Amino acid sequence: MNCVLGPDNILYDTLLFRVIYDGVGNVLPCWLSYVVAGIAMMMILVNGVLLGAGLFSWVERRLIGRFHNRIGPNRWGPFGSLQPLADLVKLLVKEDLTPRGADRIVFTIVPVAMLAPVVLVMAVVPFAKDTALANLNVGVLYILAVTSITSIAIFMAGWASDNRYAMFGASRGVAVLISYEVPVVMSLLGVVLVAGSMSLNDIISAQTIPFLLVQPLAFFVFFAGTSAELNRTPFDLAEAESEIIAGYHIEYSGVKFALIQAAEFGAVLTSSAVMVTLFLSGWSGPASNYLGWAWFLMKIGVLAFIFSWIRATFPRLRIDQLLAFAWKFLLPLSIINLFATALEVYFLRDGAGNLDTSDLWIMAGINFGVAFACLLVFGTLIKEKVRPAGPVTGATLTPGEAD
Repeated sequence: MNCVLGPDNILYDTLLFRVIYDGVGNVLPCWLSYVVAGIAMMMILVNGVLLGAGLFSWVERRLIGRFHNRIGPNRWGPFGSLQPLADLVKLLVKEDLTPRGADRIVFTIVPVAMLAPVVLVMAVVPFAKDTALANLNVGVLYILAVTSITSIAIFMAGWASDNRYAMFGASRGVAVLISYEVPVVMSLLGVVLVAGSMSLNDIISAQTIPFLLVQPLAFFVFFAGTSAELNRTPFDLAEAESEIIAGYHIEYSGVKFALIQAAEFGAVLTSSAVMVTLFLSGWSGPASNYLGWAWFLMKIGVLAFIFSWIRATFPRLRIDQLLAFAWKFLLPLSIINLFATALEVYFLRDGAGNLDTSDLWIMAGINFGVAFACLLVFGTLIKEKVRPAGPVTGATLTPGEAD
């Protein structure tokens, strides 16, 4: 058939799609080649996310075992490397239960709704040059819109389970997501201002020096806010050890529970990929035309390691500390960073509205000073506001008076 994808097609810049389309186009009709190439890309994307989630679950359990001075998974395969497979087989053969009073349709949709944002976000993240499934000119806005589905999915899980404890866990989870979404969005506005675009490819191209240096305060806010949205320690109130439940997914078992867990572990890798793209120059590095994918995966591994390190180190926060951290600490930091970045871009950009490397270094010096001062001042203020109250003094009630 000799089908060739034209440069006017929206997927022409996606190298992998073009290779698959041109390859199968030699034996299939062009319209069928287009469908096959799309299905192949979706299969690669979904299976890549699921395999990455399984691999990360094993790596994190091994790492936390070392952090806690224990071994971690070690029974299945070399160094316990087949433990994710054993867990998957166990969950596949477990009975899939649904509460009698549950909304069965919504209850069944929730695991897919939890996993969908993880897969959809990875569709626009470029692992190397011309490898994103879709090069959107509003990539940042797309990521923010897609990840908001998680809030709806968590509420659906609590509502459909017909379990008041699941509803309590869902309410807390949604409150955390909404609270931290505000500073996270505002932190990304600084990146968009500096890059002058919401396209992820344009943001990578604009990073002649990593935006981690140009926007240190934005990176801190984004990293902390993302940790809370991912329900990671020390923000995982929905799965607090003092509770007798596991949060909004207490009623889920079998394959449904496996998908929810895959979404949670896969979201760490997806968030790391987004941070690499926005703050660590993406796939850029020595010989990036050939080794861009290796640099990208290496940077993802570093951020995923930091996520695991934090999980093994810090104690869990109280609900008042968690919300105060969002509204009284991260939100002011994100506002200050946004105003500082807007002023810097206004005064440093040239007539065409562009910033060169020297301008970025000037911004880095200014923003590091601003970040240090803000963290010192607001850190002191928030520490005083969330400090636990002292012991209650006064008369003690007798059992009769307490009744």
